[in-house]
Amino acid sequence: MEIQNTLIDGLVVIKPRVFEDERGYFFESWNKLSAEKAGVNLEFVQDNESLSQKGVLRGLHFQAPPFEQGKLVRVIKGAVLDVAVDIRKGSPTYGSYHKELLSGENKTQFWIPPGFAHGFLTLENDTIFAYKCTNLYNKASEGSVIWNDPDINIDWGIDNPTLSEKDIEAPLLKDFKSPFSI
Repeated sequence: MEIQNTLIDGLVVIKPRVFEDERGYFFESWNKLSAEKAGVNLEFVQDNESLSQKGVLRGLHFQAPPFEQGKLVRVIKGAVLDVAVDIRKGSPTYGSYHKELLSGENKTQFWIPPGFAHGFLTLENDTIFAYKCTNLYNKASEGSVIWNDPDINIDWGIDNPTLSEKDIEAPLLKDFKSPFSI
């Protein structure tokens, strides 16, 4: 597996070695020892999966301490534009984001540690999105930032995505008090 750091400290892109032949393909989607050798030491306690149609935007979500979650995300089928926004007070990249194209075809994975709001836009119908989490889900600690915040200025490539009520009502970054710090 190839591990690439991004310009925002903590965000990591993981590209697995894929073995393909006439039968199909095989790859390790996670190998704790290989990741540790590259400096990524994680324990996962929950796996999640979602199915979405083209144009669905989920995010920007996080869980506040003490139930903060790190997420290793990937696409099994289809494609998404995946985005992580730094919401760590005191971070030199606070409010900055990194985006990755994740697809069933490229098999790229994206590690998003606690302290980031996360979201994705589905680019194809019947996209299956999977993620491993470092903490269990806790509804009371859910938080979000509005997907189209003008201060963050994410270029999603869409004006009117399909959104949940929670995502429509999320606060702006400037009105948000982050529970994370560096």
